Amino acid sequence: MSRVVLHVDMDAFYASVEQRDDPRLRGRPVIVGGHPRRGVVCAASYEVRRFGVRSAMPMARALVLAPSAIVVAPRFSAYVEASEQIHAIFESVTPLVEPLSLDEAFLDVTASRGLFGTGEAIATHIRARIAAELSLPASAGVASSKLVAKIASDLAKPNGQRIVAPEETTQFLAPLPVSRLWGVGPKTEEILRAQGLHTIGDVAARDPVSLGVLLGKLGPHIHALATGHGDDRPVVPDREQKSLGAEDTFEEDLQGIAALTPHVHAQALRVGRRLRRAGLVTRVVVLKVKLSDHTLVTRRTTLDEPTDDGQVLHRAALALLDGLPMSRRVRLTGVSAHELSRGGGQLPLFDQGAQRSKRLNQVLDRIADRFGPAAVVPADVAGLGHGSADDEARRKVGAAQFDAPSRLPRRERG
Repeated sequence: MSRVVLHVDMDAFYASVEQRDDPRLRGRPVIVGGHPRRGVVCAASYEVRRFGVRSAMPMARALVLAPSAIVVAPRFSAYVEASEQIHAIFESVTPLVEPLSLDEAFLDVTASRGLFGTGEAIATHIRARIAAELSLPASAGVASSKLVAKIASDLAKPNGQRIVAPEETTQFLAPLPVSRLWGVGPKTEEILRAQGLHTIGDVAARDPVSLGVLLGKLGPHIHALATGHGDDRPVVPDREQKSLGAEDTFEEDLQGIAALTPHVHAQALRVGRRLRRAGLVTRVVVLKVKLSDHTLVTRRTTLDEPTDDGQVLHRAALALLDGLPMSRRVRLTGVSAHELSRGGGQLPLFDQGAQRSKRLNQVLDRIADRFGPAAVVPADVAGLGHGSADDEARRKVGAAQFDAPSRLPRRERG
């Protein structure tokens, strides 16, 4: 029995949420983004894309291309709420859901067809529920592999779906550019085009041995993908997280330990809270500092014992910060936890300080869950605004994470 894989991707997700929640934005060129001089485009509505505006583009460039665009600040808490509802719809159809980001996932519905019908019917059902319950558009691709399902959903945008039967896979792929194949980056594409291989069909027609001579081990793999037989990767519903972090780009560059310390403190506390929510502890703390000229500096330290305590992370990060030259201005700081493991181990019997910290964190977490993360914060953090619901929501968006390949967070683009 052939696999049936769905790729479901929301259309201009952040912008669509903003247009849904504010009727005045509907049909208008909307950019969801940050600071007009320093930020990047988080999302671009389809109305503004015709001007050439795209996600991840510098805001300054976007506003030159579309000076009449309406710029809306991101509301990450709204996107997280919508995402959780969307993924609940996915999980009502199959437990085999592999989230790629807030607004995108692979679903293996091979075993779900007995309950819900064909892959096409399941995709239609999912998109209809998202439209009815959330008033948001979604696109879907249905195929026998992840690669083809992803390409199909891309081609179905906006607000459509594309079905590729197994026997139609080679024909479907043939006219597409070689850059559509996973593993073909700009350099590989240049090599293939120099050989007259412009489409996936051109690659499929080439002898795999000659592609091996041209590209090494990558050659036979790309040939297999081009013929529709090289992607048998399963849909993986859960992956171990490799790291977890929080970072902030400042509205204005900061200088000196005194100016940076409250931000580092707030970031460490956020990381600690997220570790506890995930049931994880860390042994390695990494401090990230980006200078005003975009030079990136990172420092790391290994703790004596694994922890999920934000104050312990703060002390470790502060020691790393103290070791950096502070004569230059800083545009970003971040704190991340690496070498994660499952928490919940016993605390030392006679370590009363650790016992008190654990109880205090449990109380603070309950307060934050009930009243929001800003309810109780240290005095130096109180004026920074890091306790907002939107900031807390960034942990799921991925904007507050870095070096976390497990979930491959990305800026919204579909």
